[in-house]
Amino acid sequence: MSHVRSAHALYRLKFLEQYMGSRPVDEVLDAAAAGVHYSTLRLDELNINGSMSGEEQPTTSGVENGHQEPFVIGVAGGASSGKSTVCKMIIDQLRDQRVVVVTQESFYYGLSDEELVHVHDYNFDHPDAFDTELLLSCMENLKHGKAVDIPNYNFKTYKSVASARKVNPSDVIILEGILVFHDSRVRDLMNMKIFVDTDADVRLTRRIRRDTIEKGRDIKTVLDQYSKFVKTAFEDFILPTKKYADIIIPRGGDNDVAIDLIVQHIRTKLGQHDLCKVHPNLYVIQTTYQVVEHGLGHLPFKEKQVITPTGSVYTGVEFSKRLCGISVIRSGESMENALRACCKGIKIGKILIHREGDNGKQLIYHNLPKDIANRHVLLLDPILGTGNSAVQAISLLLKKGVQETNIIFLNLISAPQGVHVVSKRFPRVKIVTSEIEFGLNDDFRVIPGMGEFGDRYFGTDDYQSSTPFFCDEKNRVR
Repeated sequence: MSHVRSAHALYRLKFLEQYMGSRPVDEVLDAAAAGVHYSTLRLDELNINGSMSGEEQPTTSGVENGHQEPFVIGVAGGASSGKSTVCKMIIDQLRDQRVVVVTQESFYYGLSDEELVHVHDYNFDHPDAFDTELLLSCMENLKHGKAVDIPNYNFKTYKSVASARKVNPSDVIILEGILVFHDSRVRDLMNMKIFVDTDADVRLTRRIRRDTIEKGRDIKTVLDQYSKFVKTAFEDFILPTKKYADIIIPRGGDNDVAIDLIVQHIRTKLGQHDLCKVHPNLYVIQTTYQVVEHGLGHLPFKEKQVITPTGSVYTGVEFSKRLCGISVIRSGESMENALRACCKGIKIGKILIHREGDNGKQLIYHNLPKDIANRHVLLLDPILGTGNSAVQAISLLLKKGVQETNIIFLNLISAPQGVHVVSKRFPRVKIVTSEIEFGLNDDFRVIPGMGEFGDRYFGTDDYQSSTPFFCDEKNRVR
């Protein structure tokens, strides 16, 4: 809620600075009655990024063969840190969702006869102890809506037994294990990464209790294994993966507040458009077309005070970094007025990309602020179709020194293919849109769509000029 309050305070502060400082009350009231509505919008959510290199082949949506992409949560941490308890608490609170847990321990390699003779010298906490390829295969199948057989590992015989556990696709998949963050391929499957951080003495006490009772080991064996392998492996392989976590939970299952916040976030993500679960840098807002305002809500702020005409001190926030808008000519120019209404005097640059014949791959012209590398950029283009124009525009900005994390791509209507191309090529660029349509037709136009946005907006098309600009199948203005 602090993010929402910050965004609201920003808009109020801008209003006070720009209008109340030098204008009559009547004029201020008129401006407020006829001006832009400043909604309170959320800021950054968890930075849950995956990486992918090379050219991406577009897909039609985040749903494959009618299957909705699950929300994958990785839970890592040292042995006996409380990972299982955290998973159980998440499952208990997600009562209205289908949740399945996959444990990394199920994917231990079975020991050979020679290894069994020297089992006490075998390091079960080393990455090489796990069949990661099989784990990847099972997780990929689950993500694509296919049931899998999870190995059933016996910790007394150190082998997988014949009766594998059948796991069906679910809304939420929790992958739990000490080294689930170690392999980048496994990390890239996750929408959320949680590291359970528990004191070493507590972990050792829990391990002694677990291994002596559940696994039938004597305490001397447990302590020898801990000092020889477990402690070293934690420092060498497990603890370094903490940096990949989106959330770090101190005290494990004892941290009720952290669990509640995590579950709340998961429920929010599950309620979003399917593509938001696939591409965490995508934000689909309600169809109000206040995309610019929402985009501003993702910018960093700092506190600022102003003196009002009544002599009172008002504390609000302002942008902590310089900002500019870049419109993709010409349809992007239709969004400039909305941006200027929110940010008076903002610099706006231009990019022209040839859209016909080569599907938006030819950069024709650009006029950008000279110091654009030091600015946050709002890239304006109301339609995201194939994604080719967006890729060209973003590539140009990166070439000019703009940080990928400093680019927010604002559009009104998107095709799933374009979202996929841009998100995978630039996973740190935020995409803010208000509508995800069905897809593209043979002419690479968004369907149902509206044709060429620039023609419709500027009135240069021949298609039913009297038709309301945004309308549904019943011809109601949206």
